[in-house]
Amino acid sequence: MSECTEGGTPVLSVVVPMFNEEAVIPAFAARLRPVLDGLDLPYEVVAVDDGSADDTARLLDQHARDWPELRLVRLRRNSGHQAALTAGLHRAYGDWVVSIDADLQDPPETIPRMLRLARDRGLDVVYGVRADRSTDTTFKRHTAGIYYRVMRRLVGAEVPAQAGDFRLLSREVVEVLRGLPERAPVYRLLVPSLGFASGEVTYARAPRAAGTTKYPLRKMVALAWDSAANFSAAPLRLATWLGAAAFVLCLAMIVFGVVVWANGAVIPGWTSLFLAVLLLSAVQLICLGLLGEYVSRIYRTVQNRPTFHIGYDSAGEAGRATVIPVQRGADRSPVTVPPSADGSEASAPHPPGRSPAAAR
Repeated sequence: MSECTEGGTPVLSVVVPMFNEEAVIPAFAARLRPVLDGLDLPYEVVAVDDGSADDTARLLDQHARDWPELRLVRLRRNSGHQAALTAGLHRAYGDWVVSIDADLQDPPETIPRMLRLARDRGLDVVYGVRADRSTDTTFKRHTAGIYYRVMRRLVGAEVPAQAGDFRLLSREVVEVLRGLPERAPVYRLLVPSLGFASGEVTYARAPRAAGTTKYPLRKMVALAWDSAANFSAAPLRLATWLGAAAFVLCLAMIVFGVVVWANGAVIPGWTSLFLAVLLLSAVQLICLGLLGEYVSRIYRTVQNRPTFHIGYDSAGEAGRATVIPVQRGADRSPVTVPPSADGSEASAPHPPGRSPAAAR
């Protein structure tokens, strides 16, 4: 990997998915910019607005006026954290790409250490590993520990424990990720599965700087399910084991019924029959549900519909102003931002100093 790029294209890209983060943007920009300016190399910050309903896009546009390295990529609708991260990775131009959340729980000051480690040891991936999660709630610490233990057992021991979406990737890894047909990628498992040379940088996880968490229990459960279903057939094997257990239980009930009949007793009521039917029906429905989930994933893959739609990327050349609507409940407030050279909001720009073919 070259130490510099031609024509001022960035050596480092920092991808930041954002959803309703207006409260934390000023603090995030105030901490991130000095760190990146101190690296003394060309960089860009790709802030991906995931269809926010607050003033996230407006604040990012205001900061970009004084911070030319800040790019605003705006999705047309809320597509989810991993989809926003995908959009940022696909739009990043740097030889190295760092992904980080805007809540400042992952310290931006760790980025120089990650870049230095990757260059010194010739690594393609450097994970930010949380060595101290004392600022998290007890429930979140325990559920996170269970998640990583289960994933390491299902996916493999190469999955680093306590490593979220704070990582540094080389351009080679990013290009491999862009070529994968994943419909719902879970990067904390997908990246380790590629087998690139990797290292770790530890840090203490800080409390959220402002705002509220964007990962409530519902989304954490959905992430855990996507992780299991995308990287393992274990849920289908679970259906097989449930069926086998139900079969053994039914055999035991048959033996019990024969023994009772041989002793001249009568099984009172229909309770036993009702429970047996209920048990078998529940097992069948669980198995059908698991099969249906995998079939639905195959169906979405065959449809090949994009998981996100980019409405605007400020990397286009400055031209006449375009009004980008920002959803605010039932109202829509406009944000004025410069469009691409041809006036198209959804055009795919290429980095300065690099041809469109090279950008691809």
